[in-house]
Amino acid sequence: MNHSTCYDKTFWEKRLWRDGYRFVAGLDEAGRGAWAGPVVAAAVVLHPDTDIPGVDDSKKLKPQKREELFEIIRHDAAGFGIGVIEPSVIDRINIQEAAFLAMRQALEKLSVRAEYLLVDGNRGIGVDIPQKLLVGGDGLSASIGAASILAKVTRDRLMTEMEKKYPSFRFSRHKGYGTRQHLAEIQNQGPLAIHRMSFEPIRSLIK
Repeated sequence: MNHSTCYDKTFWEKRLWRDGYRFVAGLDEAGRGAWAGPVVAAAVVLHPDTDIPGVDDSKKLKPQKREELFEIIRHDAAGFGIGVIEPSVIDRINIQEAAFLAMRQALEKLSVRAEYLLVDGNRGIGVDIPQKLLVGGDGLSASIGAASILAKVTRDRLMTEMEKKYPSFRFSRHKGYGTRQHLAEIQNQGPLAIHRMSFEPIRSLIK
């Protein structure tokens, strides 16, 4: 069975809308595994009658498609919010807590008040709003998929901007993830202020 063709990605949303929850927010983050740059989360509330074709786990979409959907989601959603947590905070509280903090920040920035959350993953995010945890949720829920697209595109744009400040690092290409090119750059230039000093291999390199 091909999930993308047979599976209704608004299954969970429809169930909650029927139960009387009007503002159901999907939450996801991007950049959890990167060596550099922030972790970014997004919260997206869709209108019950909105269908945004093509919404999926952002990692499965080509960059151009993500950019197109980014604009459509921002325009068509009932509300969205984006949270950005910097590397220094990630180093202080750890990446898991930073991802949850980014999600809570995204929720606070929502233009509507979320009544129920659909969260990508298997752990609650520490807010007093009922929530359903969905492992692989960015491929199962339209609102989580939309959140994954907003988070990924926002983060990719931030990392591309970083390259202007640090031109010896190809952040527009590797987006701060652990590629061979990125490792070579760190070994040649040393880590930058935007690197996550608590992450390997940076932690070992600075020792």
